[in-house]
Amino acid sequence: MTQIINSFEEISSRYDVLFFDVWGCLHNGIRPYQKAIDALQKYIARGGKVVLLTNSPRPSFETTKQIDLVGVPRNAWNIIVTSGDAAQHSLFSGDVGHTIYHIGTHDEKSFFQRNPNLELFIEINYALLNQAQGIVCTGPFEDESLTLDDYLPSLEYANSQKLPFLCANPDYMVYRGDKLVICAGAIAHQYSQLGGKVLLFGKPWEPIYELALLRLSHYYEVNDKTRILCVGDGVSTDIKGAIDNGFPCLFVTGGLAIEETGTVEQPNPAMLQSYLNKCGVNPDFAIGHFC
Repeated sequence: MTQIINSFEEISSRYDVLFFDVWGCLHNGIRPYQKAIDALQKYIARGGKVVLLTNSPRPSFETTKQIDLVGVPRNAWNIIVTSGDAAQHSLFSGDVGHTIYHIGTHDEKSFFQRNPNLELFIEINYALLNQAQGIVCTGPFEDESLTLDDYLPSLEYANSQKLPFLCANPDYMVYRGDKLVICAGAIAHQYSQLGGKVLLFGKPWEPIYELALLRLSHYYEVNDKTRILCVGDGVSTDIKGAIDNGFPCLFVTGGLAIEETGTVEQPNPAMLQSYLNKCGVNPDFAIGHFC
């Protein structure tokens, strides 16, 4: 049975490290959550380590800039590891070729910049879909008016050509402010439904957790996964990833599942349990909003 807690302080002494989700737990894409920032700063001041573990398609150095712009202070976290970091190894290993069709925005072009942490590197060229060896999706072209149906003709053509599809962000949806918008994961899922080959990175898959542990080991000796708490609002990404990879977890219900869990300040216990049963997961803890 998942335990509902009123604040992280109740359980903080059990954990040396947090693998902390960003969008939905630390900010909503527009503004930061001050109570979460306060709790993280207090945790770090006592010696805890905070690894921001995000399904952002941007490499960590670009995600740092984005978080700065939203207004999250640097003393609220120690390390950032992104889905983009994990996916770049596949890209620069040539898994989808060197001539690619990019689905995403201009701001996400940083995904294609050479990462000095990678030993492997090939030159990547952009192409029209009918000239590409593969597809890289960092997100929608824009998320205000386009729907998944708008991508279908291109995906059907790509599947007919058996083009591999690299997804740099497996999230399906996020809230930008109060608006729910699609992410790269929704487009990747649509392609897989057509029968296309999709390469997925980020939570809930193992590579991003292995990368997080590797980067953490440069600053902190990791001997026991049970001393690392994963915090997130996505059941199919944050919570499933934690459980599948052997970490305890805290489900923040006031994000993506705010309606399904009846969350106001805290989740409705009956609605929470019904939702978790439906999703087939059993997180260790739940809280309305991280504080």
